[in-house]
Amino acid sequence: MKRVLGVVAVLLVACVALLAIRGSGLESRQLDVAPAHPIPVDAAAAARRLSESIRFRTISHFDRSNLDRAAYFAFHDFLARSYPRAHRVLARERVDELTLLYTWRGSDPSLAPVMLLAHQDVVPVPAGSEERWTRPPWEGTIADGFVWGRGTMDDKGNLMAQLEAVEMLAAHGFAPTRTILLGFGHDEEVGGTGAQAVAALLESRGIRPDFVLDEGMAVIRGVIPGLEAPAALVGVAEKGYLSVRLTVRQPGGHSSTPPPHTAVGILATAIHRLERAPMPARLEGVSRALFDYLAPELPFSRRVIFANLWLFEPVVKRFLASSPGTNATLRTTTAVTMVSGSPKDNVLPNEAEAVVNFRVLPGDDVEGVLEHVRAAVGDERVEVAPLGTGSEPSPVSDPDSPSFALLQRTIGEIFPGALVAPALVLGGTDARYYTGVSDDVYRFGPYRFGPEDMGRAHGIDERVGVDDHADAIRFYVRLLENAQRP
Repeated sequence: MKRVLGVVAVLLVACVALLAIRGSGLESRQLDVAPAHPIPVDAAAAARRLSESIRFRTISHFDRSNLDRAAYFAFHDFLARSYPRAHRVLARERVDELTLLYTWRGSDPSLAPVMLLAHQDVVPVPAGSEERWTRPPWEGTIADGFVWGRGTMDDKGNLMAQLEAVEMLAAHGFAPTRTILLGFGHDEEVGGTGAQAVAALLESRGIRPDFVLDEGMAVIRGVIPGLEAPAALVGVAEKGYLSVRLTVRQPGGHSSTPPPHTAVGILATAIHRLERAPMPARLEGVSRALFDYLAPELPFSRRVIFANLWLFEPVVKRFLASSPGTNATLRTTTAVTMVSGSPKDNVLPNEAEAVVNFRVLPGDDVEGVLEHVRAAVGDERVEVAPLGTGSEPSPVSDPDSPSFALLQRTIGEIFPGALVAPALVLGGTDARYYTGVSDDVYRFGPYRFGPEDMGRAHGIDERVGVDDHADAIRFYVRLLENAQRP
C-alpha cells in the first residue's frame, strides 16, 4: 500500500510540475514597441469641433422617409468648414445620397489603399430620458474633462478624429504613397445600406484595400478579471444576427372559462425551454485567440490554467459563462426581447407572439440556429419563423497578418503598456460589408474605456475624454504614417 501511495504521490508531483512548466513556458505575443515621438495636438480645439458635431442630430431611421436629410447635409458642410486642408487633399463623393467616401490619392498606384471607417448616424435619445443625463445629450457640453453627448462614443468621436488626423497631416505637407480611403456611413445603426453601397462601388472599381479599420473594440481597463494592464482589443470578426418569431394560435375566448393551457401559457413554456437550452459554449477560434494573447500576461496561477486547457477548459468555460459579457464570447446568445398577447385582462388571446434575438457565433450559422430553436421548443403548436434573412457571422481576419502587426505596433506607440489581443465584436458594424473587398477587416476605436463606461454608448451620459480624443487623433496620424510602408 505504501508503494502505491508513493507512486501516486510521485505522479501528482510530476503532474503539478508539468502544469507549472507549461504555465511558465507561455511566450508573450506582445511586440516590443517604443512610444511614438510626441505628436502635438490642440486637444481643446479638437474637443470643440467634436462638441459642435454632436449638435447635428443625424439620427438614422429604418424608414428612410423619416431621415432628416437637412441635418446630414448641414453636417457635411460643417466637416468641410472645419477641415479645409483635409478637404483640399481629399476627393469627396456622396454615395447612397448621404454616405461619404473620401479618397486621398497616393503617389504609388501599385500599393493597395488603406481604409478607415466611421459612421455619421446616431441612435435617438428616448423621450423622457433627457433629464437623466448629467449634461444635455444634444449640446456637446465640454465639462469635467469630457465631451458629453449622443454620438461621442458611437461614432462621431472616431469620425472626427480621423479627419483631425488628415487635417494635421495635410498641414505638415504629408504626401501619401499609398492611397487613403475614408468611408463614413449614414445608417450603420439601422442596417448600413450606405456601407453596402460603398463596398459595392469599390468592388466595381476593382479596389481592394490592404486593410479596413472600423469601430468595434477599444482600450479597456478593469474589465477582464485578473488583468491589471489595459487591453487594446482589436475585433477580427463580428457575430451574426438573427431574430426569430415564436407564434401560438388558439381559439381564444373569455378568461372565465380558460383551457388548461392558453396561447400565452404555451408560448411561455416554449420560451422557458429555449432559455434552458442555450447553444453550446466553445472556447475556440477568436475567443481562444483572445486568451492566447492575454494569458502570458496574467498572474502565474492563471497562466497555469490557460496553458493547460486540455485539463481546465471545462472549468474555464463555466467561469466565463457565469458573466453575460464573457458568456457572449463563447456561444450564440439567446435573448427574448419582445412578447405580446391579449389586448385586455379578461380576454384569452387568439394569438401570442414572442421575438427572440440571437447573436450568432462564428462557426454557427443562421440555419443552424433555426434548427436549434425548433428542437429546443419541441412543440408543433409553436410556429418558428425568422424575421428577415438575418446575417451570418463575419469571416475571421488573420491576427498573424502584417496588417494586424501594423495595428499592434501603432497601438503600442500611442498607448504604451496596453496589451493587444484579437477579439470578437458582439454587435454589428459597417465593417461586415467590406469583407468581400479586403481580407483584413478590423474593428478598433482608439479610446480608453473602463467599467463605468460600458453602458454609455446608446445609453445615458455618453461621453469621451478630451485627452482620450487627442490620443485617438494621434493614433490615426501614426497609423496613416505607418501604413505608407510597402
